[in-house]
Amino acid sequence: MSELNAEDAKIITLARSARARTGAAEGAAVRDETGRTYSATSVDLPSLRLSALQVAVAMAVSSGAEDLEAAALVTAADSAADADVAAVRDLGAKAPVLVAGPDGTLRTTLAAG
Repeated sequence: MSELNAEDAKIITLARSARARTGAAEGAAVRDETGRTYSATSVDLPSLRLSALQVAVAMAVSSGAEDLEAAALVTAADSAADADVAAVRDLGAKAPVLVAGPDGTLRTTLAAG
């Protein structure tokens, strides 16, 4: 796999940090069209369930983002769930979704298709 650029490595690091801070199974981060980043973990309440990527996308939208440049998910799973990729595509149709393991190693990049 090719080496990550510094901005993509940064969102993986932010996703890892969010995951570690809360002890969550997954952490996510997105970068909007202005370079702002948003990191999150999943929400699991009796009346509200959102994945880490869904929360990160929602944070970007609620802050006025109009597009995403990239998204990152740190997880023990092999790939991102379809609903997570759909949330990213709703805001950033061309944004790659970087899926990394808990150690930050990039496993796959889901390109817009």
